[in-house]
Amino acid sequence: MSSSDPTVQPVPASVVEQVDAADVTLSNPKRAVISLGSNLGNRLETLQGAIDALEDTPGLRVKAVSPVYETQPWGVDADSQPTYYNAVVLVKTTLPPASLLERGHAIEEAFERVRDERWGPRTLDVDIVTYQDVLSDDPLLTLPHPRAHERAFVLVPWYDVDPEAVVPGRGPVVELLSGVGTDGVNPRVDLELRLPE
Repeated sequence: MSSSDPTVQPVPASVVEQVDAADVTLSNPKRAVISLGSNLGNRLETLQGAIDALEDTPGLRVKAVSPVYETQPWGVDADSQPTYYNAVVLVKTTLPPASLLERGHAIEEAFERVRDERWGPRTLDVDIVTYQDVLSDDPLLTLPHPRAHERAFVLVPWYDVDPEAVVPGRGPVVELLSGVGTDGVNPRVDLELRLPE
């Protein structure tokens, strides 16, 4: 057995517990909500890859993953590009917002995200929706996300994983949802994203 590749051995439960214990004590982790979207390539595989990449980020733990929804592209003619798969993940992190944003951009680039047109098709979109209760007008990272409160494709999956959720400065997600409705946000019960192990 000793000659086998040590990197393929399962991680002992005691090590996992140590990591989780260390994670709990990481100087006061903050809650963040991240929206994921993809409408090019293997959309489900891309979303799962993004979730796994978030989990692999030092100082970040993925705590919940929403169901998958299929939606029409935002801000363009309905048939001008493929439909999106959307999901929301809840994370706990010790990264400050700017570092979390950098990590989101790095994950997008890893999946060959191209930013050549606004609302253009993309392999992957990683958006920070909220970070704790932070309110920020910084043009590089406005918190909460400036359009999250009016986008059903963010609110619907977010409500799935946190029915008590509140958009800071905007109100409870459940109330915002009753305002925008859920038209065009179609559950894909045949698809599933896994919480990283």
